[in-house]
Parts: sequence; structure tokens; C-alpha cells
Amino acid sequence: MKLNLDDITFIIVTYKSENIIQNCLDSLPKNSKKIIVENSNNINLEKDLKLKYDNIEVIVSKNVGMGAGNNLGLKACKTNYAFVLNPDTKLYNKTLSNFIRALDNVSEFTLASPLNDNKDFPNYKKVNSSINKNILSVESIDGFSMLFNLRKFKDQNFFDENFFLYLENDDLCLRIRKKNEHIYVVTDSLINHKGGINRSLQFEYLRNWHWMWSKFYFNKKHYGFLNAIAKISTNLSTACFKYLIYFFLLNSHKKQIYKMRLCGIIASVFGKKSSFRVDN
Repeated sequence: MKLNLDDITFIIVTYKSENIIQNCLDSLPKNSKKIIVENSNNINLEKDLKLKYDNIEVIVSKNVGMGAGNNLGLKACKTNYAFVLNPDTKLYNKTLSNFIRALDNVSEFTLASPLNDNKDFPNYKKVNSSINKNILSVESIDGFSMLFNLRKFKDQNFFDENFFLYLENDDLCLRIRKKNEHIYVVTDSLINHKGGINRSLQFEYLRNWHWMWSKFYFNKKHYGFLNAIAKISTNLSTACFKYLIYFFLLNSHKKQIYKMRLCGIIASVFGKKSSFRVDN
């Protein structure tokens, strides 16, 4: 299939990302089309980005989460391909040229990504086959780097917005696999992902709550309620046990972490929305 840079729009969701977003944007081709979805409602960032960068659209939004934020950008995209990136990613000089050249040699795909440059943290799960020496067919790719073939999404059914923080990309990839469509990783095209930027205590509590909520919701959605209960049972018993241990040890931080895990599980089991938020 024929792929070229003019038919790709880069979509980046930001949330208090003013310290890192410019490194990401500086690594993109100067004239490329860009859509920024600013989830922390930072009007000043919108103004700064529009002054500094060409061909950029900024959508200012409240904090709707990564999946819902990406959906805003994907629905605003006017090209046939959309390249979703996290703000803490950077491309190398040959990332795009190698990526495009490799994908020109396949008949079709739904999602694709360059390869994470850190070999200890591959950005894909389970190789199904090798298409050629530079392309792997995989079961899923991480959400920090996803090229969407939008012609495969006529219904605009992108990310499930019930997820707020975790597993929305796993859910998307599983839905694609159920339709027998293709997800590729290009191994001679590398991308850098910094990751792990927010280490505040409040974010740690948010992370633990949403990881448990998402784990139950994901399994219930795809495999049924009883299977989801089985999948979460060990997490539930461990969280109860450790909450009590840290309660008696007077370790308020650890106690709060396992309280958040319990609350996330309970909310998801009882069908509550992924509504927990913190200010950080």
C-alpha cells in the first residue's frame, strides 16, 4: 500500500506536559500536520504551541483521559492516517523514512508502530509471524505509539472511553484481532519513549485505583463477569491482606495504595464508572 507523510496527521494528548511536549514536536517533520489535545485546559500552552509550530491545531479539553483525548484528535483528523503519540516520545532521524518504506511493502494494516528503542521494554505483545525481515505481526502494541489506518475505522469506534488510564490500547487491539485485521511493528524503525514522568503520591493512588478498575472491566467486557471475578480474585485478597498489614504497621502511604486497589475493584465490580480523579 502507498503511504506518504502528507497523508499522516500526528495526534498527541497532553496533560500538564509543557516540560516535555516540545521535545516530541521538535522530533517531528516541520511541515507535518499535528493535532494536540490539551487535557489540562492550559490556554497558555495552546498559544505557545501555535506560535512556535506550523500546521498545528490545538484542542483544549478538560481531563477526559488518554483514550477519550485521542478520540477527539482522531475524529478531527482529515488525513487517511493518524499517528497517535504520547508527549514523552521522540522520533529519530530515520524513524519515519524506515517506517513508511516498510509499510509500503504490505497490502494493508489497521495499526502499526515503530519499535521501542529500549529492548528491555518491547512495545508489543506476542509475535504471531514475521511478514519480512523488518515487520512483525503482533497481537497488540502499546498506546504511546500507534499509526491508525483510518479507512479501517469508518464507524470511528476508536478507544473505549470507559477506560481512563489503563488497558484502552489492549481493548482496541483485541477488537481489531477479533476482526482478523493486522497489527504490525516495524523493527528497523525506532522510537524513544521516556515513560514514568509523574511520580507524585497522588498519581500513585490514581494509578492503583484505575489499574484494578480497568483489569476487571476489560475482562468482563471480553470474557464475561465470572471470568473477570476469577481474574481479579487474587488482587482482591492480596489488597485486603496488605491493607490490614499496613494499617497495623501505621504505614499510611502503603495502606492508601491498597485501599485504592480495593476501591477500584469494588467500583468496577458494581458497574461504577472510572470516575476517580486527583489533582496533581
